[in-house]
Amino acid sequence: MEKVSIYTDGACSGNPGPGGWGCILIYNNNNKELSGGKRDTTNNIMEITAVIEGLKALKFPCEVDLYSDSAYVVNCFNQGWIYNWIKKGWKTASNDPVKNKELWEELYNLTKIHKVSFHKVKGHADNEYNNKCDELARNAISNL
Repeated sequence: MEKVSIYTDGACSGNPGPGGWGCILIYNNNNKELSGGKRDTTNNIMEITAVIEGLKALKFPCEVDLYSDSAYVVNCFNQGWIYNWIKKGWKTASNDPVKNKELWEELYNLTKIHKVSFHKVKGHADNEYNNKCDELARNAISNL
Protein backbone atom coordinates (compact mmCIF):
# COMPACT_ATOMS: atom_id res chain seq x y z
CA MET A 1 0.00 0.00 0.00
CA GLU A 2 1.36 3.43 -0.98
CA LYS A 3 2.19 5.86 1.84
CA VAL A 4 0.88 9.42 1.75
CA SER A 5 1.01 12.29 4.23
CA ILE A 6 -1.88 14.75 4.34
CA TYR A 7 -1.87 18.01 6.28
CA THR A 8 -5.22 19.77 6.77
CA ASP A 9 -6.65 22.92 8.28
CA GLY A 10 -9.95 24.75 8.43
CA ALA A 11 -10.66 28.39 9.22
CA CYS A 12 -13.70 30.54 9.79
CA SER A 13 -14.20 34.29 9.87
CA GLY A 14 -16.75 34.39 12.66
CA ASN A 15 -18.23 31.11 13.85
CA PRO A 16 -20.56 30.67 12.02
CA GLY A 17 -19.45 32.78 9.09
CA PRO A 18 -17.49 32.50 5.87
CA GLY A 19 -15.04 29.60 6.08
CA GLY A 20 -12.26 27.93 4.18
CA TRP A 21 -10.29 24.71 4.21
CA GLY A 22 -6.88 23.73 2.91
CA CYS A 23 -4.91 20.54 2.60
CA ILE A 24 -1.56 19.39 1.28
CA LEU A 25 -1.01 15.85 0.01
CA ILE A 26 2.59 14.66 0.05
CA TYR A 27 3.46 11.58 -2.02
CA ASN A 28 6.97 10.61 -3.19
CA ASN A 29 8.28 14.16 -2.61
CA ASN A 30 5.43 15.63 -4.67
CA ASN A 31 3.07 18.11 -3.00
CA LYS A 32 -0.48 18.83 -4.11
CA GLU A 33 -2.36 21.74 -2.55
CA LEU A 34 -6.17 21.86 -2.42
CA SER A 35 -8.55 24.40 -0.91
CA GLY A 36 -12.11 25.62 -0.96
CA GLY A 37 -14.63 27.57 1.03
CA LYS A 38 -18.23 28.17 1.97
CA ARG A 39 -20.05 31.41 2.66
CA ASP A 40 -21.89 30.28 5.79
CA THR A 41 -20.26 27.55 7.85
CA THR A 42 -18.42 26.76 11.08
CA ASN A 43 -14.82 26.12 11.96
CA ASN A 44 -15.50 22.45 12.79
CA ILE A 45 -17.24 21.89 9.45
CA MET A 46 -14.21 23.33 7.64
CA GLU A 47 -11.78 21.19 9.69
CA ILE A 48 -13.71 17.99 8.81
CA THR A 49 -14.15 19.08 5.17
CA ALA A 50 -10.38 19.57 4.78
CA VAL A 51 -9.78 15.96 5.85
CA ILE A 52 -12.56 14.62 3.60
CA GLU A 53 -11.31 16.53 0.56
CA GLY A 54 -7.73 15.38 1.15
CA LEU A 55 -8.79 11.72 1.34
CA LYS A 56 -11.15 12.07 -1.64
CA ALA A 57 -8.23 13.32 -3.76
CA LEU A 58 -6.43 9.98 -3.40
CA LYS A 59 -6.81 7.88 -6.53
CA PHE A 60 -6.36 4.44 -4.88
CA PRO A 61 -6.32 3.00 -1.34
CA CYS A 62 -3.36 4.39 0.61
CA GLU A 63 -1.72 4.27 4.01
CA VAL A 64 -2.22 7.83 5.22
CA ASP A 65 -0.53 9.83 7.96
CA LEU A 66 -3.03 12.62 8.49
CA TYR A 67 -1.95 15.74 10.38
CA SER A 68 -4.49 18.21 11.77
CA ASP A 69 -4.47 20.91 14.44
CA SER A 70 -8.11 20.07 15.19
CA ALA A 71 -8.41 18.12 18.45
CA TYR A 72 -12.08 17.56 17.46
CA VAL A 73 -11.11 15.62 14.32
CA VAL A 74 -8.08 13.79 15.74
CA ASN A 75 -9.74 12.79 19.04
CA CYS A 76 -12.87 11.61 17.24
CA PHE A 77 -10.85 8.72 15.83
CA ASN A 78 -7.95 8.36 18.27
CA GLN A 79 -10.25 8.35 21.31
CA GLY A 80 -12.92 6.26 19.59
CA TRP A 81 -15.77 8.77 19.78
CA ILE A 82 -16.95 7.97 16.26
CA TYR A 83 -17.28 4.23 16.97
CA ASN A 84 -19.42 4.99 20.03
CA TRP A 85 -21.56 7.44 18.02
CA ILE A 86 -22.18 4.78 15.38
CA LYS A 87 -23.05 2.15 18.03
CA LYS A 88 -25.50 4.59 19.64
CA GLY A 89 -27.18 5.51 16.32
CA TRP A 90 -25.25 8.79 15.93
CA LYS A 91 -25.88 10.01 19.45
CA THR A 92 -23.25 11.54 21.73
CA ALA A 93 -22.40 10.27 25.21
CA SER A 94 -25.07 12.65 26.53
CA ASN A 95 -27.61 11.22 24.02
CA ASP A 96 -27.68 14.35 21.86
CA PRO A 97 -27.62 13.97 18.07
CA VAL A 98 -24.06 14.16 16.69
CA LYS A 99 -23.45 17.51 14.98
CA ASN A 100 -22.29 17.35 11.35
CA LYS A 101 -23.37 13.69 11.09
CA GLU A 102 -23.29 13.64 7.26
CA LEU A 103 -19.67 14.83 7.23
CA TRP A 104 -18.62 12.35 9.91
CA GLU A 105 -20.31 9.53 7.96
CA GLU A 106 -18.47 10.52 4.78
CA LEU A 107 -15.16 10.73 6.64
CA TYR A 108 -15.75 7.39 8.38
CA ASN A 109 -16.47 5.74 5.00
CA LEU A 110 -13.21 7.15 3.61
CA THR A 111 -11.31 5.64 6.56
CA LYS A 112 -12.64 2.26 5.45
CA ILE A 113 -10.98 2.74 2.03
CA HIS A 114 -7.68 4.12 3.34
CA LYS A 115 -5.63 3.11 6.37
CA VAL A 116 -5.56 6.45 8.18
CA SER A 117 -3.45 7.35 11.22
CA PHE A 118 -4.53 10.65 12.79
CA HIS A 119 -1.85 12.94 14.29
CA LYS A 120 -2.44 16.16 16.24
CA VAL A 121 -0.14 19.06 15.39
CA LYS A 122 0.06 22.36 17.21
CA GLY A 123 -1.74 25.06 15.24
CA HIS A 124 -0.09 28.36 14.31
CA ALA A 125 3.30 27.06 15.47
CA ASP A 126 6.41 25.91 13.63
CA ASN A 127 4.92 23.26 11.34
CA GLU A 128 5.42 24.63 7.82
CA TYR A 129 2.75 22.40 6.25
CA ASN A 130 0.13 23.26 8.88
CA ASN A 131 0.92 26.95 8.42
CA LYS A 132 0.59 26.58 4.64
CA CYS A 133 -2.79 24.83 5.08
CA ASP A 134 -3.93 27.70 7.30
CA GLU A 135 -2.87 30.14 4.56
CA LEU A 136 -4.76 28.10 1.93
CA ALA A 137 -7.89 28.08 4.12
CA ARG A 138 -7.71 31.83 4.78
CA ASN A 139 -7.13 32.60 1.10
CA ALA A 140 -10.19 30.48 0.24
CA ILE A 141 -12.28 32.72 2.53
CA SER A 142 -10.92 35.84 0.75
CA ASN A 143 -11.88 34.34 -2.62
CA LEU A 144 -15.55 33.70 -1.70
